[in-house]
Amino acid sequence: MRRLPSLQMLTIFLGDLLFLYVALWATLALRYLEIPSAELYVAHVTPFSYLFIAWIVVFYIASLYEPHTVVFKSKIPAIILNVQVVNSLIAVLFFYLIPALGITPKTTLFLYLIVSFIFISVWRIFGVQFLGLRKKEHAVLIGSGEETRNLYRVVNANPLYPMRFITWLDLEELSSIDFDDEILSRIYSAEISLIVIDMKNEKVLPILPKLYNLIFSHVRFVEQYRVYEDIFDRIPLSLISYNWFLENVSSRAHFGYDLLKRTMDTILAFLLLIPSLLIFPFVALAIKLDDGGSLFYTPLRIGEGNRPFCIYKFRTMSIMDDGKELSANANKITRVGRFLRASRIDELPQLWNVLAGDLSLIGPRPEFPGLVDVYHTQIPYYNMRHLIKPGLSGWAQVHHDKPPQTVEETKEKLAYDLYYLKNRSFVLDIKIALKTLKTLVSRTGL
Repeated sequence: MRRLPSLQMLTIFLGDLLFLYVALWATLALRYLEIPSAELYVAHVTPFSYLFIAWIVVFYIASLYEPHTVVFKSKIPAIILNVQVVNSLIAVLFFYLIPALGITPKTTLFLYLIVSFIFISVWRIFGVQFLGLRKKEHAVLIGSGEETRNLYRVVNANPLYPMRFITWLDLEELSSIDFDDEILSRIYSAEISLIVIDMKNEKVLPILPKLYNLIFSHVRFVEQYRVYEDIFDRIPLSLISYNWFLENVSSRAHFGYDLLKRTMDTILAFLLLIPSLLIFPFVALAIKLDDGGSLFYTPLRIGEGNRPFCIYKFRTMSIMDDGKELSANANKITRVGRFLRASRIDELPQLWNVLAGDLSLIGPRPEFPGLVDVYHTQIPYYNMRHLIKPGLSGWAQVHHDKPPQTVEETKEKLAYDLYYLKNRSFVLDIKIALKTLKTLVSRTGL
């Protein structure tokens, strides 16, 4: 794989090094809750400098200085997290097997691993982009359909993406195009370095022999759907088939993650539930004074394995919600209920569902049984979202301001749910949690 241009690589390398040192200063400030003195910083910076050399080597081995980290920037946090796991082991061995270093940090090292992960991730995702270090590659898009059209439009309309499509070859019009004169000649003349291609489309087969020769001109080929997924944060539904699930969904592959996630769900739900109990009496009083109705609402939802269960929510409507469109239910929401929904306080009783194991903190939102039956008949593979445990907040929720109103909107929501199903990880869970927190703080959630 080709390396980044030397000046770019040097700048990114120096940025990595700078933020490793800045992260150390920030860690000491956080550890001692004061601006670190020069003596304290120097006492740590010398031994840590030796460690940073080893870490940079790990960065290099992990391909953080290669082009795919430019094209697929959403993969950077996961790569850095994996790197930090290795770096953690190196740091422990480094400080505890070499007593001559003079320090054996415990709390400081633990904090530093977290702070440095944040600093390096922000630098790689935003700083590199801001400084224009992501070289904008000339690219050709080869595919067909609405998803290809959207990819072409969005990439070329946004100057922040590290590529620009010089042309788009629609495979539906391949028979009317002179491939050699109109495409190959342009690839050579426009110095194309990247071809984004739909390899799943059978109509691409006739031109593969001609594309093959471009390998010798150092042209890189990337599957169209990988780029689409990276840019839109969802799975293109045209790609979904039995084969896709066999290739990308495996409970065994996520067994360790699922086990640890359940442990974290239980701990965090318990810690969140304790202060929430202080709010319950005030919510109960407000609901009683508003319309005198019941405190809780316990509708059925469909959970993991298509199993129905009751969720617990503070009642926000004068009549039980039957899963209809928001417009049909809007006039049923009480005055107190409107505030509870906007602040998400009505969701707090669902922490009991998390403790019981019906819900996770992060996952696809559970749906009404009646709507699941409808969507199952109208949307292919809809029930696949029930392969994993539903959650209080999910990838689809942080990308939408309100629940879907139509089958088409539900299809888009499914595309986000399948993205989470394929890519679920602690990095993605943290990202969803932070976006959910932003929604709560801004009070834009419904």
